[in-house]
Amino acid sequence: MIESLKYIPQPKATNEELAGHFTDLAPPLNARQAAIESARCLYCYDAPCTRICPTGIDVASFIRNIQDKNVNGAAVTILQQNILGGSCSRVCPTEILCEDACVRNHDAEGQPVKIGLLQRFALDNATLDGHPFKRAPSTGKKIAVVGAGPAGLSCAHRLAMLGNDVVIFEAHEKSGGLNEYGIAKYKLTDNFAQKEVDFLLGIGGIEVRHGQKLGANLHLKDLHGQYDAVFLGLGLGASRALGLTGEDAPGLMAAVDYIAELRQADDLAKLPVPRRAIVIGAGNTAIDMAVQIQRLGAEEVTMVYRRGFDAMSATHHEQDIAKANQVRMQTWAQPQQVLLDEAGRVRGMRFERTAMEGSRMIGTGITFELPADAIFKAIGQAMEPAALADPLAAMLKRDGDKIHVDDSFRTILPGIYAGGDCVSLGQDLTVQAVEHGKRAAMAIHSDIQSKKGTA
Repeated sequence: MIESLKYIPQPKATNEELAGHFTDLAPPLNARQAAIESARCLYCYDAPCTRICPTGIDVASFIRNIQDKNVNGAAVTILQQNILGGSCSRVCPTEILCEDACVRNHDAEGQPVKIGLLQRFALDNATLDGHPFKRAPSTGKKIAVVGAGPAGLSCAHRLAMLGNDVVIFEAHEKSGGLNEYGIAKYKLTDNFAQKEVDFLLGIGGIEVRHGQKLGANLHLKDLHGQYDAVFLGLGLGASRALGLTGEDAPGLMAAVDYIAELRQADDLAKLPVPRRAIVIGAGNTAIDMAVQIQRLGAEEVTMVYRRGFDAMSATHHEQDIAKANQVRMQTWAQPQQVLLDEAGRVRGMRFERTAMEGSRMIGTGITFELPADAIFKAIGQAMEPAALADPLAAMLKRDGDKIHVDDSFRTILPGIYAGGDCVSLGQDLTVQAVEHGKRAAMAIHSDIQSKKGTA
């Protein structure tokens, strides 16, 4: 992947200096701060923060436990509903979920309880004696889970709790999915994703096999025949194309590929860093890319989006992070042409100004150019076509480019289930994927006990 940028120089800073730019985005609360913050909670009956949480964490209950100095109780309350609650406390957009729903937004203070930071405090400071949950007696059933991302891990954990044996098949060298490979380095620090995976696997009954890629050395037909059920937690591994000539030129690449290299890098000083960078997109991945390349030492980073700020999928909180890191944000402009130098490498991009005509976005014919040594596209992810290329997988009903499932995450093929980013239910969020996996596990367990499993 970095091959595309091999002509770009490495940072002048040392690895130690650069690592200092990737410490915690939001420092954790200490015990005194957690006590003060938990005292602000009104412990609402039928709390709106719990109702809006995709995993249904009993927010008032765990915060009450913190106030009562029962940190272990708070942690278990969270983990009962969200086994990946530690990573979610760091990456979940609480500003549009639980904290946005907090009733304290509407009182004299006008500030929500810091639910995300309190959740992190509970899970970081709990002193649990081993794994907090025990497996039920063995059912004698064995389930295949494809993908060791949040959806797959959550599904596997709940199935194991219910007494089933699970084998997870993962294409990458490490488990964790988006948490390991796709989240900004300053959001999940200190190898947290792997520590959380190790904790989750502590339930027992889960085997993980790495280097197993659906459509390559792993086939759905074989899994369907060998296991009592199959859960597909595939995620979205392919980056959408701009559809422009020159898109394969050196210097233009998918933002998620660079982020993955950055997260796995042992020496940040060995990463190629352009002097001027353009990031195409308006979601959280675009923000993560722009901020990180700025922190690595790029002199000028510009995010470009074809609509206005209010239409961005990145939250206002994420937009503020970009602005605080001196990322330039250019709106109402769409890519028109990749500009190349004499060697065929990226030297910039031409954009066309856009505008709204009624409810329709149009090009105005006005163009401008931005110079750049590298361009990173963050315009969305799609499922890798090869993943569903075998005959059985091809029979799965689709919703656009995603897998169709019912409300219990059953596909139209008996015994095959799917959840996470590869299905169209809910939002593409880590916390949503965790809930998908958990609910799918409950359906799988119920179906295999009663020999059902049809949509």
